[in-house]
Amino acid sequence: MRRRALALLVLTLTLATPAVAEHEIFYRYTVLGYVKDTAGKPQPGQTVALVRDKTGFSYLGHTDDAGLFVIVARLGDESVGESLTLRLGPVHQRLVVRFDPANHVEERGTRVDLEGSKVLERPASFRATLANMLAAPVR
Repeated sequence: MRRRALALLVLTLTLATPAVAEHEIFYRYTVLGYVKDTAGKPQPGQTVALVRDKTGFSYLGHTDDAGLFVIVARLGDESVGESLTLRLGPVHQRLVVRFDPANHVEERGTRVDLEGSKVLERPASFRATLANMLAAPVR
């Protein structure tokens, strides 16, 4: 009887322990930005790829009417310093994953704008762009 009670207690504690989901912030790295032509006109319907150079795995994103794309990659704390390649047609840009692996509160990511054949990484604008995107009404 005592063994069954102990087993039941262990099972209860195991089930009561919160599970760590893969969508948690320490597994998410977001690359977002705008695709525009050389005149600054948004380019909707474009496919942007983010390739994890270490594995060759690709994450895809598509631009909306404003030219905005959002790609969420699954990267963990150990991925700091890893290289990624952002691709749009013939345009390729190498990115380096940068974040504080001890910070499990703030979103991790960067902003990269593609304007014609120019690629402009703007990591300082990442959080503001993400906040604006999340606050925008859904159409």
